[in-house]
Amino acid sequence: MKFYCIGDEDTVRGFRLAGVEGRIVETPTETAAVLGEATNRDDVGVVILTSRLARAIPRVLEAIRLGRDYPLIVEIPGPEGAAPEDQGLRRMAQAAVGLNLGP
Repeated sequence: MKFYCIGDEDTVRGFRLAGVEGRIVETPTETAAVLGEATNRDDVGVVILTSRLARAIPRVLEAIRLGRDYPLIVEIPGPEGAAPEDQGLRRMAQAAVGLNLGP
């Protein structure tokens, strides 16, 4: 199974340097279309999507995640960094179990 990157120019080019195929998109409509193409490919196991683009198409992502076992869709920060509202893994775990897991 292959990785596939969907994002801004810098992110896609960076992943291409690592041998990961991808497409540069700019609008929510483009993002949804390219994501649909990627998830329908039999050779794609993981789709890497920048969080800015993921926030623009929440319903599309939800439908794909609930309707399919694969590919796995992984959201990563883009060149602008993580959005202030993005929670880290530690915060999500703390919220889920209700315990403070340390610093």
